[in-house]
Amino acid sequence: QVQLVESGGGLVQAGGSLRLSCSTSGIIFSFRAMGWYRQAPGKQRELVARISSGGSTNYADSVKGRFTISRGNAKNTVYLQMNSLKPEDTAVYYCNAEGPMDYWGKGTLVTVSS
Repeated sequence: QVQLVESGGGLVQAGGSLRLSCSTSGIIFSFRAMGWYRQAPGKQRELVARISSGGSTNYADSVKGRFTISRGNAKNTVYLQMNSLKPEDTAVYYCNAEGPMDYWGKGTLVTVSS
């Protein structure tokens, strides 16, 4: 019974920073990769950042240079450091883990005011 729980969302002014965390439980294997997705109001879900078990990363063009994804020492944890936030970053952010099947958290809301 794998569970992913996001935390760290909130309200921040444009130009500010937030750090999202994704904690996991019920893990008996190592995930192939973990990542963050987001869904803005009225928009489709999109990939924000992804990190493989080997440490390679991918970022959406819209967040390159501003966001950084990292894995915890336990590996089955993931963080997203978000700097220079923009109003268009406003969305619900979801943690994802790739294993025998895909697992998803329930999301944490990030609101960036202008």
